[in-house]
Amino acid sequence: MYAEPGIIQKIIEGTGDTWAVVGLSANEQRAAYGVAEVLQRHGKRIVPVHPRAETVHGEQGYASLADIPFDVDVVDVFVRSELAGAVADEAVEIGAKAVWFQLGVIDEEAYDRTRGAGLLMVMDRCPAIELGRPRGRGV
Repeated sequence: MYAEPGIIQKIIEGTGDTWAVVGLSANEQRAAYGVAEVLQRHGKRIVPVHPRAETVHGEQGYASLADIPFDVDVVDVFVRSELAGAVADEAVEIGAKAVWFQLGVIDEEAYDRTRGAGLLMVMDRCPAIELGRPRGRGV
């Protein structure tokens, strides 16, 4: 597993409520769209990050993490594994507290770099699934 015990709950409950969702567009067929909606229902402010900088779920989009003019707590990553490491590095650069790689997104070197930089990190998991679990049952 790519999450130490307690890290998932710590990210969801203790890192803050502003989540940049990298790869989020207005395409309702994409997983990022539905996960962002679940995050909003659970009180998270989502920030769409996509080259088209679209407004999604009523939130202004940005072309990159560096373009976001306010602090981001968690960077939720919906890009291919080979692109995810660069996103994790950007999350470190902007001062995020945590990085979350979605199901199927795996980059062990990025995981080690991100954790080494002091950020919390989860990989190959989905916060929408974790938010649906009874408290205390998640890792």
